[in-house]
Amino acid sequence: MAEVIVVKPHQRSPNTAQTPDMVRRAGIAADVCGSRGLWIGYVSSPPGPSGAHHHGDAESGIYVLRGRIRMHFGDGLRQSLDAESGDFIYVPPNTVHVEENLDADLHAELIVARNAAEYMVFNVPDPGETS
Repeated sequence: MAEVIVVKPHQRSPNTAQTPDMVRRAGIAADVCGSRGLWIGYVSSPPGPSGAHHHGDAESGIYVLRGRIRMHFGDGLRQSLDAESGDFIYVPPNTVHVEENLDADLHAELIVARNAAEYMVFNVPDPGETS
C-alpha cells in the first residue's frame, strides 16, 4: 500500500529548470514524494515579467495565492489576461508564455500544478522580441 506523505516547506525541491525572475520549488514531484503523474509546486515571482517558457506536453493550472499576474501568450506574446489573488489560470500544453507580476513592491506567490511528474520547463527566446 502506498503511503500518504506530508512535504514541509524546507523539503521542497529546487530540481527543476528555473526561468529568469521566477523561483520554482516542487512540493509534489517524483524526487520529493514518488509521484508518477503529477507535479505541484510553489512559485515566487518578483515585480516585472518572467522569461518566456513553456511546459512541453503538460497542462498547467496556476492558482494565484498573492499578487496580480498578467499572463502573456499567443503570437508574439501579444495576448494577455490578468489574474489576481484567488484566481486560477489554465495554460494549455506547449503554450509559450510569460508571467508578469504587476505589483511594484511585492513578490507574487503562485501554486502551479501539471499533469506530469517530470520537471518540464523549457525556457525559450522571447517571441515578443523577435516579431
